[in-house]
Amino acid sequence: MDALRVQGGVRLSGTTSVDGSKNASLPAMAAAILSQGTVRLRDVPPLSDISNMQRLLAEIGCSVDTDDRDVTIRTTDPTSNHARYDIVRTMRASICVLGPLLAARGEARVSMPGGCAIGDRPVDLHLRGLEALGATIELDGGDIVARADRLRGTTIFLGGPFGSTVLGTANVMCAAALAEGTTIIESAACEPEVACVADLINAMGGDIRGAGSPRIEIHGVSELGDADMTIIPDRIVAGTLAMAAAMTNGDVQLTNFPHDHLLAVLDRLSLAGVQVERTDDSQHPARCDVRVTSARRLQPVLFTTQPYPGYPTDLQAQLMALLCMAEGNSIVTERIYPDRFLHVSELTRMGAKLIRNGPTVVVQGGCQLIGAPVMAGDLRGSAALILAGMAARGETIVHRVYHLDRGYVRLEAQLNALGAGIERFNAD
Repeated sequence: MDALRVQGGVRLSGTTSVDGSKNASLPAMAAAILSQGTVRLRDVPPLSDISNMQRLLAEIGCSVDTDDRDVTIRTTDPTSNHARYDIVRTMRASICVLGPLLAARGEARVSMPGGCAIGDRPVDLHLRGLEALGATIELDGGDIVARADRLRGTTIFLGGPFGSTVLGTANVMCAAALAEGTTIIESAACEPEVACVADLINAMGGDIRGAGSPRIEIHGVSELGDADMTIIPDRIVAGTLAMAAAMTNGDVQLTNFPHDHLLAVLDRLSLAGVQVERTDDSQHPARCDVRVTSARRLQPVLFTTQPYPGYPTDLQAQLMALLCMAEGNSIVTERIYPDRFLHVSELTRMGAKLIRNGPTVVVQGGCQLIGAPVMAGDLRGSAALILAGMAARGETIVHRVYHLDRGYVRLEAQLNALGAGIERFNAD
């Protein structure tokens, strides 16, 4: 099993580019099922989750061709509709095929999904939305079975106990794109990844308005065709790289940076003493070049994870690692996945002073992190431990980095190109 050996005390400098968004690519690939033509997605990151989605699409009757970071998808067998457990268990985002399969083929059988062990993430909102469109839902042998002769537009409320649902919004939006009449999704997820899927469906010939806001209006069409679209930059990768630069007191240029999609993060980083400055005002703020620098003495901040446009839960662990170095006490509150603190005990092994009380962690900053063997428990926690290792004194070994490979394209190589000292090796 792969592990990473991280040498601390190296200052990052240089230029690197932000990859396309995994969390936009996966539902966009699933949305390609809706098309009767050919869908080409550009700048799709070559990740394990992407490979698993390609396998899943191939199994449910789609041809999938890759050319570097371009993925071309076309339906070849419209009678196939079973997303089996063997593939679905490898990633949470497999549930994204439920709505497109139902709308395009009249029936979908999708195994209950897997993913990171960071707390309960029920799919009841997905199912409630599809039922409102006229689908019948049942559970059979661990599979969700959805059927509908003809979906019909309606008004659907998708709010849940922890806010809106990104994948649920994408699923219902995809299903409604081929439904009869107009569908209104209230309390829709506002994330840029949802807007990216809507842009793809519109490029196929759909009619979706308001994506990126809490109210999405979908006018159903009878069929969808060809599309060619570039995936948005990955805001979580971008935030991770910016924090890596800050934690090493580096000076890094990031291209293809989604500045407009990270305003809550940039606000907290600014208060902590991290500067992320656009270098070319002529570029679109959702895809631009920035320079990341930081003050030598970082300041404590308070932050709470929230649905977009609030602070993203997927950057909670990374900012916690950064705040271990701040001069003073910071308070981190997790409102999306209250159990998403697997990294806390591992950061403590490195000398961090963290006190957890339910969904809140007090970070007593100002300590010197010390390299130690640590174990990654989930995707984003893996990145946080690597960042902590780069800022620590001595050597850190991060075990179970297969989590990392689900969301970052060889992060160690990207960081090494900026001057880091990280080695991947087989720890078995």
